[in-house]
Amino acid sequence: MKSEITISELAKLMNVSVHQIRYFEEKGVLQPAYTDTNQYRMYSMDQIYQLAHILLLRKLEVPVQSIKECMGSYSTDQHRQLLHHSLQDIEAELLRLNELRQFILKVLHEQQSYSLQPNQFQIKKRDTTFLSRFIKLDSHTRLNAALLAEQAKCIPNLFESDIHYLYDGSNTVILYLETQAPGDVSLPEGDYLTIQCLIHEEELEHRIEQFFDYAVAQSVPLMGPLVVIERSYLSLLGPNKLHYELQALIVPFAHREGENPI
Repeated sequence: MKSEITISELAKLMNVSVHQIRYFEEKGVLQPAYTDTNQYRMYSMDQIYQLAHILLLRKLEVPVQSIKECMGSYSTDQHRQLLHHSLQDIEAELLRLNELRQFILKVLHEQQSYSLQPNQFQIKKRDTTFLSRFIKLDSHTRLNAALLAEQAKCIPNLFESDIHYLYDGSNTVILYLETQAPGDVSLPEGDYLTIQCLIHEEELEHRIEQFFDYAVAQSVPLMGPLVVIERSYLSLLGPNKLHYELQALIVPFAHREGENPI
Protein backbone atom coordinates (compact mmCIF):
# COMPACT_ATOMS: atom_id res chain seq x y z
CA MET A 1 0.00 0.00 0.00
CA LYS A 2 1.36 3.39 -0.99
CA SER A 3 1.98 5.94 1.77
CA GLU A 4 1.53 8.90 -0.59
CA ILE A 5 -1.69 10.49 -1.85
CA THR A 6 -2.85 11.96 -5.15
CA ILE A 7 -3.36 15.64 -5.88
CA SER A 8 -7.15 15.29 -5.56
CA GLU A 9 -6.76 13.56 -2.19
CA LEU A 10 -4.38 16.30 -1.06
CA ALA A 11 -6.83 19.00 -2.16
CA LYS A 12 -9.66 17.34 -0.24
CA LEU A 13 -7.49 16.85 2.85
CA MET A 14 -6.35 20.49 2.94
CA ASN A 15 -9.68 21.97 1.82
CA VAL A 16 -8.23 23.67 -1.25
CA SER A 17 -8.76 23.22 -4.97
CA VAL A 18 -6.60 21.15 -7.28
CA HIS A 19 -6.15 24.34 -9.27
CA GLN A 20 -4.54 26.05 -6.24
CA ILE A 21 -2.10 23.19 -5.74
CA ARG A 22 -1.12 23.27 -9.42
CA TYR A 23 -0.71 27.05 -9.19
CA PHE A 24 1.70 26.65 -6.25
CA GLU A 25 3.60 24.08 -8.31
CA GLU A 26 3.84 26.47 -11.26
CA LYS A 27 5.27 29.13 -8.95
CA GLY A 28 7.87 26.70 -7.63
CA VAL A 29 6.74 26.68 -4.00
CA LEU A 30 5.33 23.13 -3.87
CA GLN A 31 6.44 20.07 -5.78
CA PRO A 32 5.06 16.51 -5.58
CA ALA A 33 7.17 13.85 -3.93
CA TYR A 34 7.25 12.08 -7.30
CA THR A 35 5.15 11.39 -10.39
CA ASP A 36 4.17 7.74 -10.76
CA THR A 37 4.06 5.63 -13.92
CA ASN A 38 0.50 6.81 -14.64
CA GLN A 39 1.71 10.43 -14.51
CA TYR A 40 -0.18 11.01 -11.25
CA ARG A 41 1.40 13.55 -8.92
CA MET A 42 1.95 11.91 -5.55
CA TYR A 43 2.37 13.72 -2.24
CA SER A 44 3.86 12.60 1.06
CA MET A 45 3.71 13.99 4.61
CA ASP A 46 6.50 16.43 3.72
CA GLN A 47 4.32 18.03 1.05
CA ILE A 48 1.34 18.14 3.40
CA TYR A 49 3.38 20.16 5.90
CA GLN A 50 4.73 22.36 3.11
CA LEU A 51 1.23 23.07 1.83
CA ALA A 52 0.05 23.83 5.38
CA HIS A 53 2.87 26.38 5.71
CA ILE A 54 2.06 27.89 2.32
CA LEU A 55 -1.60 28.30 3.22
CA LEU A 56 -0.67 29.90 6.54
CA LEU A 57 1.65 32.37 4.81
CA ARG A 58 -1.10 33.21 2.33
CA LYS A 59 -3.42 33.92 5.28
CA LEU A 60 -0.72 36.30 6.50
CA GLU A 61 -0.94 37.92 3.04
CA VAL A 62 2.58 36.94 2.00
CA PRO A 63 2.68 37.16 -1.83
CA VAL A 64 3.09 33.81 -3.56
CA GLN A 65 6.31 34.98 -5.22
CA SER A 66 7.81 35.61 -1.75
CA ILE A 67 6.75 32.32 -0.16
CA LYS A 68 9.70 30.30 -1.47
CA GLU A 69 12.18 32.73 0.08
CA CYS A 70 10.16 32.92 3.29
CA MET A 71 10.07 29.15 3.71
CA GLY A 72 13.66 28.60 2.64
CA SER A 73 15.73 31.37 4.18
CA TYR A 74 13.74 33.31 6.80
CA SER A 75 15.21 33.31 10.29
CA THR A 76 13.15 32.84 13.43
CA ASP A 77 13.25 36.60 14.04
CA GLN A 78 12.02 37.30 10.51
CA HIS A 79 9.11 34.93 11.01
CA ARG A 80 8.30 36.63 14.31
CA GLN A 81 8.36 40.03 12.61
CA LEU A 82 6.04 38.69 9.92
CA LEU A 83 3.57 37.49 12.55
CA HIS A 84 3.74 40.78 14.46
CA HIS A 85 3.11 42.74 11.25
CA SER A 86 0.12 40.57 10.42
CA LEU A 87 -1.20 41.01 13.96
CA GLN A 88 -1.01 44.79 13.59
CA ASP A 89 -2.92 44.58 10.30
CA ILE A 90 -5.60 42.43 11.93
CA GLU A 91 -5.98 44.81 14.88
CA ALA A 92 -6.32 47.75 12.48
CA GLU A 93 -8.98 45.84 10.54
CA LEU A 94 -10.82 44.98 13.76
CA LEU A 95 -10.84 48.67 14.68
CA ARG A 96 -12.20 49.55 11.23
CA LEU A 97 -14.91 46.90 11.51
CA ASN A 98 -15.88 48.06 15.00
CA GLU A 99 -16.17 51.67 13.78
CA LEU A 100 -18.31 50.44 10.88
CA ARG A 101 -20.45 48.45 13.31
CA GLN A 102 -21.00 51.53 15.49
CA PHE A 103 -21.94 53.60 12.44
CA ILE A 104 -24.46 51.00 11.25
CA LEU A 105 -26.00 50.86 14.73
CA LYS A 106 -26.22 54.66 14.73
CA VAL A 107 -27.97 54.70 11.33
CA LEU A 108 -30.44 52.03 12.47
CA HIS A 109 -31.15 53.92 15.71
CA GLU A 110 -31.67 57.25 13.95
CA GLN A 111 -33.87 55.64 11.29
CA GLN A 112 -36.02 53.95 13.93
CA SER A 113 -36.31 57.19 15.89
CA TYR A 114 -37.55 58.99 12.77
CA SER A 115 -39.89 56.24 11.59
CA LEU A 116 -41.68 56.07 14.95
CA GLN A 117 -42.66 59.76 14.89
CA PRO A 118 -41.92 61.36 11.50
CA ASN A 119 -42.67 65.07 11.17
CA GLN A 120 -43.97 65.27 14.72
CA PHE A 121 -42.89 67.75 17.39
CA GLN A 122 -41.32 66.24 20.48
CA ILE A 123 -39.52 67.37 23.60
CA LYS A 124 -36.17 65.64 24.02
CA LYS A 125 -33.74 65.72 26.91
CA ARG A 126 -30.16 66.06 25.74
CA ASP A 127 -26.83 66.27 27.50
CA THR A 128 -24.23 68.97 26.97
CA THR A 129 -22.87 68.72 23.43
CA PHE A 130 -19.48 70.03 22.34
CA LEU A 131 -19.08 71.38 18.82
CA SER A 132 -16.09 72.35 16.70
CA ARG A 133 -16.51 74.99 13.98
CA PHE A 134 -16.37 73.68 10.43
CA ILE A 135 -17.60 76.35 7.95
CA LYS A 136 -18.93 79.90 8.37
CA LEU A 137 -21.47 81.18 5.81
CA ASP A 138 -23.35 84.41 5.47
CA SER A 139 -27.10 84.13 5.32
CA HIS A 140 -27.14 84.64 1.53
CA THR A 141 -24.50 82.02 0.70
CA ARG A 142 -25.47 78.43 0.15
CA LEU A 143 -23.05 75.61 0.74
CA ASN A 144 -21.55 74.52 -2.57
CA ALA A 145 -19.15 71.82 -3.74
CA ALA A 146 -16.13 74.11 -4.12
CA LEU A 147 -16.52 75.61 -0.64
CA LEU A 148 -17.03 72.18 0.87
CA ALA A 149 -13.93 70.76 -0.83
CA GLU A 150 -11.86 73.73 0.35
CA GLN A 151 -12.91 73.38 3.99
CA ALA A 152 -13.23 69.61 4.37
CA LYS A 153 -9.74 68.46 3.35
CA CYS A 154 -8.85 67.19 6.82
CA ILE A 155 -12.22 65.71 7.77
CA PRO A 156 -12.52 62.00 6.93
CA ASN A 157 -15.94 60.47 6.33
CA LEU A 158 -17.64 63.87 6.63
CA PHE A 159 -21.01 62.64 5.46
CA GLU A 160 -21.08 59.91 8.07
CA SER A 161 -21.16 62.64 10.73
CA ASP A 162 -23.99 64.78 12.08
CA ILE A 163 -23.48 68.31 10.71
CA HIS A 164 -24.84 71.01 13.03
CA TYR A 165 -26.03 74.36 11.64
CA LEU A 166 -26.47 77.09 14.27
CA TYR A 167 -28.87 79.95 13.49
CA ASP A 168 -28.54 82.72 16.09
CA GLY A 169 -30.48 85.52 14.39
CA SER A 170 -27.38 87.15 12.88
CA ASN A 171 -26.43 87.33 9.22
CA THR A 172 -24.18 84.30 9.50
CA VAL A 173 -24.76 80.58 9.74
CA ILE A 174 -21.98 78.42 11.15
CA LEU A 175 -21.58 74.70 10.54
CA TYR A 176 -20.17 72.57 13.34
CA LEU A 177 -19.15 68.97 13.92
CA GLU A 178 -19.64 67.21 17.23
CA THR A 179 -16.55 66.52 19.35
CA GLN A 180 -15.91 64.52 22.50
CA ALA A 181 -13.95 67.29 24.26
CA PRO A 182 -14.85 70.98 24.68
CA GLY A 183 -14.54 72.77 21.33
CA ASP A 184 -15.60 76.14 19.95
CA VAL A 185 -19.20 75.97 21.19
CA SER A 186 -21.21 73.90 23.63
CA LEU A 187 -24.94 73.30 23.57
CA PRO A 188 -26.27 73.18 27.14
CA GLU A 189 -28.11 70.23 28.55
CA GLY A 190 -31.82 70.56 28.91
CA ASP A 191 -35.16 69.96 27.24
CA TYR A 192 -35.25 70.73 23.53
CA LEU A 193 -38.22 71.17 21.24
CA THR A 194 -37.44 69.01 18.22
CA ILE A 195 -38.85 67.80 14.94
CA GLN A 196 -37.33 65.46 12.36
CA CYS A 197 -38.07 65.67 8.65
CA LEU A 198 -36.93 64.10 5.40
CA ILE A 199 -37.17 66.91 2.84
CA HIS A 200 -35.57 68.58 -0.14
CA GLU A 201 -32.95 71.15 0.83
CA GLU A 202 -34.99 74.06 -0.52
CA GLU A 203 -37.83 73.18 1.89
CA LEU A 204 -35.67 73.79 4.97
CA GLU A 205 -36.45 77.52 5.39
CA HIS A 206 -40.18 76.79 5.31
CA ARG A 207 -39.77 74.07 7.94
CA ILE A 208 -37.85 76.49 10.16
CA GLU A 209 -40.73 78.98 9.92
CA GLN A 210 -43.18 76.20 10.82
CA PHE A 211 -40.99 75.28 13.79
CA PHE A 212 -41.15 78.76 15.32
CA ASP A 213 -44.83 79.15 14.47
CA TYR A 214 -45.54 75.95 16.39
CA ALA A 215 -43.54 77.14 19.41
CA VAL A 216 -45.51 80.40 19.50
CA ALA A 217 -48.86 78.65 19.03
CA GLN A 218 -48.12 76.19 21.83
CA SER A 219 -46.57 78.85 24.11
CA VAL A 220 -43.24 77.01 24.24
CA PRO A 221 -40.57 79.61 25.15
CA LEU A 222 -37.27 79.00 23.37
CA MET A 223 -33.81 80.38 23.95
CA GLY A 224 -30.41 80.24 22.32
CA PRO A 225 -29.70 79.39 18.70
CA LEU A 226 -31.82 77.20 16.49
CA VAL A 227 -29.90 73.98 15.92
CA VAL A 228 -30.42 72.22 12.60
CA ILE A 229 -28.77 68.80 12.44
CA GLU A 230 -28.19 67.35 8.98
CA ARG A 231 -27.85 63.57 8.88
CA SER A 232 -26.98 63.03 5.24
CA TYR A 233 -26.43 59.30 5.71
CA LEU A 234 -30.17 58.89 6.30
CA SER A 235 -30.81 60.08 2.74
CA LEU A 236 -30.26 56.40 1.92
CA LEU A 237 -33.82 55.97 3.14
CA GLY A 238 -35.30 58.75 1.02
CA PRO A 239 -33.49 59.28 -2.30
CA ASN A 240 -32.95 62.92 -3.31
CA LYS A 241 -33.98 64.14 0.15
CA LEU A 242 -32.01 65.08 3.25
CA HIS A 243 -32.77 64.24 6.85
CA TYR A 244 -32.86 67.23 9.20
CA GLU A 245 -33.64 67.55 12.88
CA LEU A 246 -34.56 71.02 14.15
CA GLN A 247 -33.89 71.70 17.82
CA ALA A 248 -34.13 74.64 20.19
CA LEU A 249 -33.61 74.79 23.94
CA ILE A 250 -36.76 75.33 25.95
CA VAL A 251 -36.38 78.05 28.57
CA PRO A 252 -36.12 76.31 31.97
CA PHE A 253 -38.96 77.12 34.37
CA ALA A 254 -36.50 78.67 36.82
CA HIS A 255 -35.44 81.22 34.20
CA ARG A 256 -38.71 82.10 32.51
CA GLU A 257 -39.57 85.20 34.51
CA GLY A 258 -38.12 88.23 32.77
CA GLU A 259 -36.71 86.21 29.86
CA ASN A 260 -37.17 87.21 26.24
CA PRO A 261 -37.59 83.88 24.49
CA ILE A 262 -36.93 83.59 20.79
